[in-house]
Amino acid sequence: MTKAPRVVLVTRQTEYTELLHRHATHGQAAFFLKSRGLNINKVRARHLSFEQARELVLHSIPMEWRRTSVGRADLCRFVFEPEDIVVALGQDGLVANTAKYLHGQVVIGLNAEPERNMGVLVLHAPQNTRELLDLAVSGRCKIQSRTMVEARLDDGQRLLALNEVFVGHRSHQSARYQLCRGEQEERQVSSGVIISTGTGATGWAASINRERGVFVRLPEPEERGLAFFVREAYGSLGTGTGLTAGVLGAEDCLRLTSEMNDGGVLFGDGIEDDRLEFRWGMGATLRTAPQSLSLLAA
Repeated sequence: MTKAPRVVLVTRQTEYTELLHRHATHGQAAFFLKSRGLNINKVRARHLSFEQARELVLHSIPMEWRRTSVGRADLCRFVFEPEDIVVALGQDGLVANTAKYLHGQVVIGLNAEPERNMGVLVLHAPQNTRELLDLAVSGRCKIQSRTMVEARLDDGQRLLALNEVFVGHRSHQSARYQLCRGEQEERQVSSGVIISTGTGATGWAASINRERGVFVRLPEPEERGLAFFVREAYGSLGTGTGLTAGVLGAEDCLRLTSEMNDGGVLFGDGIEDDRLEFRWGMGATLRTAPQSLSLLAA
């Protein structure tokens, strides 16, 4: 007997829920915001709107299908099944945070707040959930294969990201490392290195590229390639500034060797808590990941 499809609904706490968690009651949260010239009503209204969207999504799942829900904070402990249909309801970042835990499962990104979210990854409206689920199950949908970036330490630890990986110091201190790209090598002191995919090229990498005025060709979201940027490299007698940006093809890699006794880290997609320590002498290789995100297209 064939199993019924399973839908995994991925969400994150709303701002209102986080306020209640921090202040215990609505009244205390309202007082806290009011004392700072802010109004809790707008925050609560967005929370209620999100909850309505969540209920709409859940009611759109056929009764005979299996279903479960997981919060962003619990993704690292959740076990996805190979045939799961993953529905991410929220912001674009939620899809990115989910991607590294998947192995080919189709993801449907639902934009809970189209007036606030760009919708780069949450491409669909919650009211279209039933139609989107039917398309995903039938295989009649168009899938975007979004390239991811992989960071691997020489001790075997591995990190995946959909947008970008940051390598540097966990605080505002300077990062010290040896950077190697092919035959090029340079010892650097900087504010860290960003290695971006085509999906991430609309965010952090785009800002760096734009501010420099010397444009690196950023890859497309489905292109098997990456771009890298060194932030605020400092030139001195022992450090250089000649290797601060470039592109990496599908077979290329960037190699960094840490010269930080403490505080060196790698993390992906802005999630600093999910990081790898990058201490003195450790090596990190960054390249296009073998796996990609399967995103249901618009």
